[in-house]
Amino acid sequence: MIRVLEPGLLTTVQDLGRPGFAHLGVARSGAADRISLRRANRLLGNNSGAAALEMTVQGPGLRFLAPARIAVTGAAMPLQLDGQAAPSDAVLDVRAGQCLRVGRATLGARAYLAVAGGLDVPKTLGSCASDLLSGLGPAPLRAGDELRIGADRGWPASPDAALEIVHEPVLRLDPGPRADDFDGSALETLTQTGYEVSPDSNRIGVRLKGAPLVCLREKERASEGVSHGAIQVPASGQPLIFLADHPTTGGYPVIAVLRPESVARAAQLVPGQQVRFCFA
Repeated sequence: MIRVLEPGLLTTVQDLGRPGFAHLGVARSGAADRISLRRANRLLGNNSGAAALEMTVQGPGLRFLAPARIAVTGAAMPLQLDGQAAPSDAVLDVRAGQCLRVGRATLGARAYLAVAGGLDVPKTLGSCASDLLSGLGPAPLRAGDELRIGADRGWPASPDAALEIVHEPVLRLDPGPRADDFDGSALETLTQTGYEVSPDSNRIGVRLKGAPLVCLREKERASEGVSHGAIQVPASGQPLIFLADHPTTGGYPVIAVLRPESVARAAQLVPGQQVRFCFA
């Protein structure tokens, strides 16, 4: 059992989401950075999609009421175990009664704390993921919450490669289904000018500020399906990258779609950060 002393800025339970329900208006959700979630689990010998904690910008304070093995991956967040510095991206043995405090991120936005055996959390539509748009799954952590540790063990520890998080990432993309609706120079503008991450960004999407992208089709269009990593352009011309909790449909045109690894990189962006795009 793990007791929450302080919840952090936004700490949620996440796995690899609930695919297959878009026709019901339910997005997959799950970890915003799936690469880092998988790595944390595989360091411990968990199933890659075992439920873990996604910590955003400022991590929580946790007391372990039973011995546990843990791993923290993703954004660089300082760890202290009973007041002593502890390493990230490594397996840590925690004794019963010890307190782990996760500090403010110095690089990246989201870190993942996995526990050997996974977190034992009730599932909704087959997933433990907290979807902030639909309200499905467990609520964000609050002080006093207690989390059970599961028994999903016995997998060999074979971690995937870590996601490299950098100050000025270049995100790889492919032209989207509505790229032809834009001015002929729009894709060139998108890939040859830098954009700044807006403070309005969240698990639904990363809002960007920079050179506007001009859509030539101004009439209203019927809503159509949108995917994880889609770059949608609203009337303002400022692009929006859809992340894990994105809606399943939208009426604004999608000019491009990020490659999967670049979606994970986008999930690590913080307000004020500069980002660039390139064709895959």
